[in-house]
Amino acid sequence: MRRTDLPTRTKVLYGIGSVAYGVKDNGFQFFLLLYYNQVLGLPDAWVGLGIMLALVVDAIVDPFVGYLSDHWRSRWGRRHPFMYAAALPVAAAYWLLWSPPSGLSPGWLFAYFVAVAVLVRVCITFYEIPSASLVPELTDHYDERTSILAFRFFFGWWGGLGMAVLAYAVFLRPDATHAAGVLNPTGYHAYGVTASVVMLAAILVSALGTHAYIPRLRQPPPHGVIGVRGAFGQLVETLSNRSFMALFFAGVFAAVGIGLSSALTLYINTYFWELSSAELSVLTMPLFLSALFAVALAPGLSVRFGKKHAALGVSVAALVTSPAPIVLRLLGWFPANDTPLLLPSVLLFNVVSVKLFITSSILTASMVADLAEDSEVVTGRRSEGVFVAANMFVQKAVSGIGIFASSLLLGAVGFPRGATPGA
Repeated sequence: MRRTDLPTRTKVLYGIGSVAYGVKDNGFQFFLLLYYNQVLGLPDAWVGLGIMLALVVDAIVDPFVGYLSDHWRSRWGRRHPFMYAAALPVAAAYWLLWSPPSGLSPGWLFAYFVAVAVLVRVCITFYEIPSASLVPELTDHYDERTSILAFRFFFGWWGGLGMAVLAYAVFLRPDATHAAGVLNPTGYHAYGVTASVVMLAAILVSALGTHAYIPRLRQPPPHGVIGVRGAFGQLVETLSNRSFMALFFAGVFAAVGIGLSSALTLYINTYFWELSSAELSVLTMPLFLSALFAVALAPGLSVRFGKKHAALGVSVAALVTSPAPIVLRLLGWFPANDTPLLLPSVLLFNVVSVKLFITSSILTASMVADLAEDSEVVTGRRSEGVFVAANMFVQKAVSGIGIFASSLLLGAVGFPRGATPGA
């Protein structure tokens, strides 16, 4: 018999696992394009293409990992064997991404980049999809799922932001040959090592923290050997759910926009607002409050307005708030770069827009968790892993399609390689 509500301790331990995904996502969204383009010298279009190729492989792998997780049989249940097995490969692959061998030609560096980016994505998929699939299994309660996911997103954002603050404040610092800290290659190696250790610890804490619940979780459906064609047919049947399709396509378009903005954030902060590494660190720190506000806001909105209407309202507000500083600057209504009001003004808009984005993401993920029961009525199968896999693809489109689009945009405007802030 499963619990309908979970103690806060379990929610915290479970949520800590998303630190690994938050660190990975933050690195892909904010640092990866600039590191391989401006620091290592790969053309921006190559980097964008590499990230896009990794996303294509990911899109193929994700639903089959979800399906495999839904049907896995072991004494540790359906999800935990994958969670434990992924921990070390995730950490090793992420370290390799930030430590390419020196002296590689552009062609070999590109090949290395694509191979390791694919490896990182596939490894994190084997942890994240089974882990996220636990939500609809841990509780049947409609609003309790939103609460669990609020903790999950909270730790995901705090993990990613924590590594970003550490990167700006400790690793990516100016030296005698690099006036801008974000262009210092040595700092990225140290960042990669530290991030990998954090990811390994987060995955193990979450898996161990939910291990006691294995006997209460759902069992895989009874079936014989159905083969690849049968598995593919079940995937298509499951993902044809009308409610899911609406969420999926809305999420993809939103993710592309968010990914485009995220990938260009470091460029905009460095070259448009002309912020230093110290100011970038300051700019990141208040975003911890955004995650905290979202954790408090999402469950209340779910209860008062329902998940669908609350997610729609919050998403529209985020759409208006996010680009406002740049629009206001182009209209001449925003503080100049050399004035003390610039940093707090940019910071205020960032805190509000990120809070709205996290809240919308929590509500959407909670709706996806509810689809397990809706689909079970039609198909007779519990397919949490498949739905989570498809929703994960939406989230990954942020750092795939969005970054690819941003690289094309940088090429279209002729953004120079090795650009100097303020030039």
